[in-house]
Amino acid sequence: MSLNDPLADALSHIKNTERVGKMDCTLKPASKLMGNVLSVLKEGGYIAEFEFVEDGKAGFFKVRLAGKINDCNAIKPRFYVRAKDYESWEKRLLPAQGFGMLIVTTSKGVMSHKRAIEQGVGGQLLAFVY
Repeated sequence: MSLNDPLADALSHIKNTERVGKMDCTLKPASKLMGNVLSVLKEGGYIAEFEFVEDGKAGFFKVRLAGKINDCNAIKPRFYVRAKDYESWEKRLLPAQGFGMLIVTTSKGVMSHKRAIEQGVGGQLLAFVY
């Protein structure tokens, strides 16, 4: 595990855990951004549940998987996207339109690209999942 991008490491760990067929994983170190991304994944139905566990250091997340992730990854570099440009990024990063989601951080918080379109806000691409 590299400590340069904990979010990318966490998403890789989730993907690898799904591939081997396990239903639980722990993600270390925890961060607010990772917690927000996990909330969006839970909202989208990609993970069943997660909880933060304090260990006296940075803490960690215990995640229960739903078995619905085919692929997920962090987007590097974190491109800026205007509200009207989500469709082109969806075509570029997801296998089909309406299949999967982009996770973006906006001035209104971390959310899926569908909610960002509804609210008419642009933001920075963090990750994709399908």
